[in-house]
Amino acid sequence: MAKLAVNVDHVATLRQARRTEEPDPVTAAALAELAGAQGIVIHLREDRRHIQERDLNLLRQTVKTKLNLAMAATQETLKIALSVKPDMVTLVPERREERITEGGLEVQLSRENLKKYIRLFKDADIMVSLLINADLDQVKAAQWVETDYIQVHTGPFCEALTISQRQEEFDRIQNAVKLAHKVGLGVNAGHGLNYRNIVWLADVAEIEGFNVGHAIVARAVLVGFERAVREMVGLITWGATWRRTGP
Repeated sequence: MAKLAVNVDHVATLRQARRTEEPDPVTAAALAELAGAQGIVIHLREDRRHIQERDLNLLRQTVKTKLNLAMAATQETLKIALSVKPDMVTLVPERREERITEGGLEVQLSRENLKKYIRLFKDADIMVSLLINADLDQVKAAQWVETDYIQVHTGPFCEALTISQRQEEFDRIQNAVKLAHKVGLGVNAGHGLNYRNIVWLADVAEIEGFNVGHAIVARAVLVGFERAVREMVGLITWGATWRRTGP
């Protein structure tokens, strides 16, 4: 059964809108774990638009499951990550003008640089994941740089407008994660997943975990954080059996 990791970035987005102290992503992370999440994800962006270093430091002290730090491959974030030592880092592309992370890394074009970063993290006993698109060549490049995991960017799948388009993107994801599993890489998936589309992917055996943020935070505004997380955990569990047994 795939695990759910909750991204609490957008709890911090709401806080930063007023530059105040609440809502606190550290508290949200604790509630998510109590509700069944098996990991917490944050993205420490260069412009600090949501998560702050204070959040990272406190989360390292309080997260009981697994803390996954998404970050760009820069000297600044490298220094921070090696100091704080999250359980995992996920290297992602980052542009100031983007609203969210819009795609995966071009691993093939940055192989040597990424391999150096990955080696430094592994020397510090920090697992490494690379956010990549559902592309077989990117999977092969990820294997070459010796990452531990990939996270498949599910944005194109989630944004598909028709069933046929979604099926096409689903097939791309399935082919990519099967190859990743075959070559010994762990597999997570995330970006754009919500309460309607996650059941499509929930029974893909090679996917070990789903990273979900905005949908849970948006739902939590209406029903509370613990309930929002429990509902997502329940959908992953239900989806893992539905496609095998039928409705």
